[in-house]
Amino acid sequence: MERGIITISESGKVNISSGNVWMSEMELVELFGVAAPTLRAIIRAIYKSGTLNPATTQRCDFATPKSWATFYNLEVIIALAFRLNSYKACKIRQNVLNSLCQRKKADINLLISLINKHLKQQKV
Repeated sequence: MERGIITISESGKVNISSGNVWMSEMELVELFGVAAPTLRAIIRAIYKSGTLNPATTQRCDFATPKSWATFYNLEVIIALAFRLNSYKACKIRQNVLNSLCQRKKADINLLISLINKHLKQQKV
């Protein structure tokens, strides 16, 4: 499984690698700087509330050739960032909000085709 991860540098810069972001529980514990039981409890709360569906946001795969791990996608990571109260979660929240606010508004091209049905019928 090719996957991207999120890291935070010592200076606090959030780096999101290209590709599909999927991170294991241990990677998320390190990313957010929280204890594993805290992380698991918040993931359970997110799923219990119905905010996200585990069928589409988590999957089990090999972490190493001999061990399995559960991986969570970017939706779960963002939801965790908004539920956790840690310095690293705050940095990820800021990065997500800055990315949303700095998106340039796309121009909308609208093509309107006006056909006079009366003229069209006469030509036939």
